[in-house]
Amino acid sequence: MNLTTLTLLISLGCVPLAISADVPSPTSSGLFLDLDADKGVEVEDGNRVKAWRNQVAGNAAGVFEKRDEGRKVPGSGRPTLRPKVAEIGDHNTLIFEAQELINLDEDAFDHCIQGTGYTWFSVMCAYDQIKGKPDVNSFFGNLKNAASYEGFWACMADDNRVWMGTRGWPATTKGKQPLWNEKNPQVVTPTPLQVKKFYVVAGRMGAGKDMVNLDLYLNSAQPVDSKPVPVNPTANPSKMAIGQERDATKHPGLESFNGEIARFMIFDRALMDAELAELIRSLQSSYKLQ
Repeated sequence: MNLTTLTLLISLGCVPLAISADVPSPTSSGLFLDLDADKGVEVEDGNRVKAWRNQVAGNAAGVFEKRDEGRKVPGSGRPTLRPKVAEIGDHNTLIFEAQELINLDEDAFDHCIQGTGYTWFSVMCAYDQIKGKPDVNSFFGNLKNAASYEGFWACMADDNRVWMGTRGWPATTKGKQPLWNEKNPQVVTPTPLQVKKFYVVAGRMGAGKDMVNLDLYLNSAQPVDSKPVPVNPTANPSKMAIGQERDATKHPGLESFNGEIARFMIFDRALMDAELAELIRSLQSSYKLQ
């Protein structure tokens, strides 16, 4: 096979991208966050997690830390390290039970909704969700603590359907941002996740400065739901949280996720279909998922 033919096959997505057993970026381009429960986890008081370090060096999202502000009991917001989980090939997970880890940089992920697009992946399972704000049980988000709540996020509904969204626009009525509207659509799985079963869940926002798609994936590179969303190049999200929708110091745990996360990755670009498919397959292989 000559170089011209190989280049054409790669451009058409016909040649599998080389991915190591550790499942890094399919192209090494645009991987901004890689939280791996097998690496970079700092514990205290036994197996309570005080920090989870990004395996991608050199950007503002270097570490996600415990957060006591707003908690009545210091340390109660720390997730728990669960080592060597047999059903995912003896990989570790972090158990979140209305708990969170926060990256304290205010602007690290702003560009993801301002036009570059993003693609995130989560190897995770859901528990039964605890009643809080209806259908808002977030496993990540960087919504701003302000009236427009700009940012991107993904949640479990109360029945464990997964949904994702991007918020980039002020509310029509100041201070009264609806949960979803035409500028902030809900993109959602048609059926719930089974409790304590692990899945690869992924979401993508297209690149562009006008109208782009939000796509949601579950164990496959075929989207289970897709909706258009308008881009606001001046949107201003806040700190990224794992385990809840934002740095919610006024109500920690109220809009939080109950479940386990083994791997969480964010690319600060919209992966091509072939790249996305290859990474989903590689995660499924590495974590022994059917």
